[in-house]
Amino acid sequence: MGKSAQPVLLQGTLDLLILHALQRGAMHGYAIAQTIHLLSDEVLKVEEGSLYPGLYRLELDGAISAEWGVSENNRKAKYYTITKHGRKLVSKQKATWNRLSSAVQRVLAR
Repeated sequence: MGKSAQPVLLQGTLDLLILHALQRGAMHGYAIAQTIHLLSDEVLKVEEGSLYPGLYRLELDGAISAEWGVSENNRKAKYYTITKHGRKLVSKQKATWNRLSSAVQRVLAR
């Protein structure tokens, strides 16, 4: 039996996942994608074409900050950190997500 297709994330969900991952500490883009993949029990795979626009959007919004550093394999990498605004945002988005997912579960249970 083959692997099922990758689930499609609802708009805004990627931002929540990125912010949640960054609550663990500063990370570069690849590490953020890997963290999301591993925390989802390898169900969610964030592609570069989605991740980097999301990081850019969050940086513009002031939810994350970024600075250049050197990765564990000695390469130049941009490291992202969640800001105070980002912490407030992730808390608010988690509450919204919980309400939404609970409502969808109620509909599907009937």
